Amino acid sequence: MLETGLPVVLDYLLLVVGLAGLLFGGDTLVRGAGGLARVLGISPLIVGLTVVAFGTSAPELVVNVLGAMQGETDLAFGNVVGSNLANLGLVLGVTALIAPVAVEGQIVRREIPLLLLGSAMLLVFSSDSLLRGGVSELDLADGLGLLLLFSVFFYITAVDVLRGREEDPLFGEISAVPRFGRETLLSKDLVLLAVGLVFLYFGGRLTISAGTDLAQAWEVPSAIIGLLVLAIGTSLPELVTSVMAAYRREPDLAIGNLVGSNLFNSLFVLPVSAIVADIGIPDGGGVDLLFSLALTTLLIPIVLLGRGNISSVWGAGLLVLYAGYMGLRLLAL
Repeated sequence: MLETGLPVVLDYLLLVVGLAGLLFGGDTLVRGAGGLARVLGISPLIVGLTVVAFGTSAPELVVNVLGAMQGETDLAFGNVVGSNLANLGLVLGVTALIAPVAVEGQIVRREIPLLLLGSAMLLVFSSDSLLRGGVSELDLADGLGLLLLFSVFFYITAVDVLRGREEDPLFGEISAVPRFGRETLLSKDLVLLAVGLVFLYFGGRLTISAGTDLAQAWEVPSAIIGLLVLAIGTSLPELVTSVMAAYRREPDLAIGNLVGSNLFNSLFVLPVSAIVADIGIPDGGGVDLLFSLALTTLLIPIVLLGRGNISSVWGAGLLVLYAGYMGLRLLAL
């Protein structure tokens, strides 16, 4: 039975404020980190593969770590898996409806198999009760194993980009800027980074608090709140980035952001949370992981059948699959 009154209304307001803080903080963090990379002369491609993907995953990281510290591990697990599902079904579907998403380039072709490997490892690590009995959870050892795979992905990507990059005219333009001008730009970007981190922290605290209270008020498992409300809310940075990339006809950025974000979520965000506190796998969590793995696998035939493009038809199909699965999860409560 849903409780009524001022406390519940206040929780809704705090949830909206928290999600807004996460969105603003993530966007500000990305802009600050991107500007800092340009001032320091780092390849924009490296920024796109690492800083943008990590920046848009920063809300998930803050929500999960704070949730783990407060013992809300169901919320943390549901947020990561739900965010991955939202990226592959909702965000990619909407992006493809706006403009066909062309999937090309060595880095993107490598990221998808890596995401498949990471998703499969996460599924295995989460199947303790099935494989050896007992309670299914992600513990310290599982977190370190996933982080090891993340470090391999990061190293291979950075080395490959550094070896194959071409001289960017932007570097010459930056070097021509007077030292005082570069220092001013650097100070501005550092301020943006600091502001982004502050908004992420307080937005994460508000989101965790309001999400937990609403889960209790609705008598809904906190994992479902994480899987739906928080997951979609913390996926807003990915949605904004990918939609803007579709409008600007930058398909590599759109698909790279989504696949890269899911890699960060699975191989960095959730493992870091598991290091802070053991992450228990809630009821239905294994099914959520299987569906996430299935959506990731589905990307390969979609790209092959579309000759390197994800069309609006496939985008609509992804949206239907996502909406249908979320509907079934709600009916199963």
